Amino acid sequence: MFQQRTLSNGLTVIAEPDPKAHSAAVGYFVKTGARDEPTPLMGVSHFLEHMMFKGTANRSAAELNQAFDDIGARNNAYTSHEITCFYAHTLPEHADKATELIGDMLRPALRQEDFDTEKGVILEEIAMYKDNPFWVLYEEVASKRFGDHPLGHRVLGTNETINDMQRDAMQGYFDSRYSADNTVVSLGGNIDFERSCDLIERYCGSWAATGVTRDNQAPAVQSTRINMDDDRFGRAYMLMLTPGPAAQDDRRYAAALLAQILGAPDNSRLHWALIENGLAEEAQADFDPHDGVGEFFVYASGDPDRIEEIEQIAQREIAGLVDSLAQDDLDRLKSKFATSFTVGAERPADRMQRLGRRWSLLGEYRSLEEELEMIRSVTLDDVRAVYEAFPFEPKTVGILRPPSS
Repeated sequence: MFQQRTLSNGLTVIAEPDPKAHSAAVGYFVKTGARDEPTPLMGVSHFLEHMMFKGTANRSAAELNQAFDDIGARNNAYTSHEITCFYAHTLPEHADKATELIGDMLRPALRQEDFDTEKGVILEEIAMYKDNPFWVLYEEVASKRFGDHPLGHRVLGTNETINDMQRDAMQGYFDSRYSADNTVVSLGGNIDFERSCDLIERYCGSWAATGVTRDNQAPAVQSTRINMDDDRFGRAYMLMLTPGPAAQDDRRYAAALLAQILGAPDNSRLHWALIENGLAEEAQADFDPHDGVGEFFVYASGDPDRIEEIEQIAQREIAGLVDSLAQDDLDRLKSKFATSFTVGAERPADRMQRLGRRWSLLGEYRSLEEELEMIRSVTLDDVRAVYEAFPFEPKTVGILRPPSS
């Protein structure tokens, strides 16, 4: 049973309590990420995620870590282009403590010495991602595709933006976006909703509302191409980004099925055309709905001398996708989605995440049963209509390969 309350300062608490569950989960979702950052502060949301673990006015970093360990919590955080989330999964008797701990850590001390130390950690993380060919290629393609629009920002930032970032600028970003009215607390599992709301009011009731908003207008894009040489990698990689339905668009269900038919890890068009034929080592497609905009991506890797052939075959599969659609494709994938949704529903942490992300982006609730019905109701005509509306154009294509190829 879904429950929701908006506190006096505008902070929203939502929950799907389950008194029969053997665990409880709590997540604080802040509607802020890389797309909300001024370009000179690129990476500040992720940097702030790190700073939340460095201690508060009430606890040092060591005390905060010890407090989570004392209750046996599985806790962590993540930052995306659109959301920063801090969460914990615990036994029911420790849910109140986890709620209090995350509420405390979301008002960090932001000490200068911690800022200086953590800056080095962030730079090391950026260096680590530079060793991953997918991320090297994706960040360049996204940057080219979106241009000056903040959807092209890198979640980690760049060496330049992190080195130049100042503690006071981070504080200003925090004060604006980590506000009560830009935060959702999502609860799942064996929790007492009313008591949890009262506790959150006590811990977070002093948080200010700022009226901060987000410009979620879709950026203008056009077909472009990028060729990159990098002697650190011995294989070649191809990535294509094209428009898709936004998170607010219910056509996203058909888009998700279309992407899986094209490029699921097994038994998809790209799998049979590229991997089973020995042309590619990796080949996949997926759909990612964002706030106000969505995108399909197609990715493959293989021999540098054959990467153009791999791209041509991927393009051929895309061009023939609608004509090749069969009812069996939908039936098979609907069963997989139903299994995935149902298994996730058995875990309070998964339910909490689904609730929190959806409410943060859309400000609405949809039950698991309603979500499954939306998937089950997708027809072949719906999938064809999505392809016609979003025909994998305009596309931004990037090729990454060793310089000698």
